[in-house]
Amino acid sequence: MIYRVIGVMSGSSLDGLDIAFIQFEEAGGRWTWHIEAAECRAYPTDWKERLQGATELSARDYMILHADYGHYIGRQVNSFMEENDLSYRVSLIASHGHTTFHMPPRMTGQIGCGAAIAAETGLPVVTDLRALDVALDGQGAPIVPMGEKLLFPQERFLLNIGGIANLSAATPGGYVAFDTSPANRLLNLLVEPLGMSFDDEGRVASSGQIDEDVLRRLQALPYHAADYPKSLPNDFGTGVVMPILETAGTGYTDALRTAVEYIAWAVRQGIDAVINNSGMQVSEGSRLLVTGGGALNSFLVSRIDAHLQPVGIIAVAADPVTAMYKEALIMGLLGVLRWREEVTTFSSVTGARRDSVGGALWMGQS
Repeated sequence: MIYRVIGVMSGSSLDGLDIAFIQFEEAGGRWTWHIEAAECRAYPTDWKERLQGATELSARDYMILHADYGHYIGRQVNSFMEENDLSYRVSLIASHGHTTFHMPPRMTGQIGCGAAIAAETGLPVVTDLRALDVALDGQGAPIVPMGEKLLFPQERFLLNIGGIANLSAATPGGYVAFDTSPANRLLNLLVEPLGMSFDDEGRVASSGQIDEDVLRRLQALPYHAADYPKSLPNDFGTGVVMPILETAGTGYTDALRTAVEYIAWAVRQGIDAVINNSGMQVSEGSRLLVTGGGALNSFLVSRIDAHLQPVGIIAVAADPVTAMYKEALIMGLLGVLRWREEVTTFSSVTGARRDSVGGALWMGQS
């Protein structure tokens, strides 16, 4: 079976809307894939401000934003299809939406109305990929492990560094995954006062000094001692971690350096927890495949690698296209699995009562 799908992802770092056109092929339970076109469309200032302020809106204005953002996504997908001559090749759109409220096991919210996307594009659309898992008492996150299992079956450890960093591992008892720490959202906020939108290859961070006292305070946050399954809300980084970092050293450079060390430490702490809890045997030279925008931060990857050397694991950044668009890629696959009415979410990852087929399906045309 061949599926030609557009996956859409908006991360908590608010760098833009990732759109990827992927061809998937399934034969005998084995999946192959190719990203044929991909683009990150930066948010205009007004949209970035609207998304940043979403959690402060009244119920009425929040639902208006939900609808407006769905239409915005639909128009961006239409433009992407036109520019890449895809209008007659796409069979399905899978949109993650933009996470606003994430409070498992009570609720999770991703705005970007699927009905509006379907109305704009005339194509079937899958959205609300996390909601059923949360309704089943799960964390609703991470949701990428099913895609990692099917698309990256050779990898035992995977780390995605977006606005939040999340770790996945194929253990003898099944897949486990969880958020390790806030990531790019923190790093991007810390370089904004320097007139930068991000720290290219971690050059600014590499020039700073670690504030050991601040690092110890971050390491002592209760989240890191909690057992998985667990996940982080977007405001953990801005409301809990950022105020601590802002007290670091003599300024933003030291705060940035300390943040990088904190992120790298949290990855090692997470891998230690997986190994200790699962009884995994790690052979020398095992690797951690790093994806997400953070995979392009060579200084951050080098610090993760340094923390993992005593474990015998090497941190390896994925190729740039896979690194940048892995989440959009996996959203596309989850949309296909929903279309096929197959499991999208592992209860072993999220702590839900059972595995589930998540996602709402909106038909664009009758």
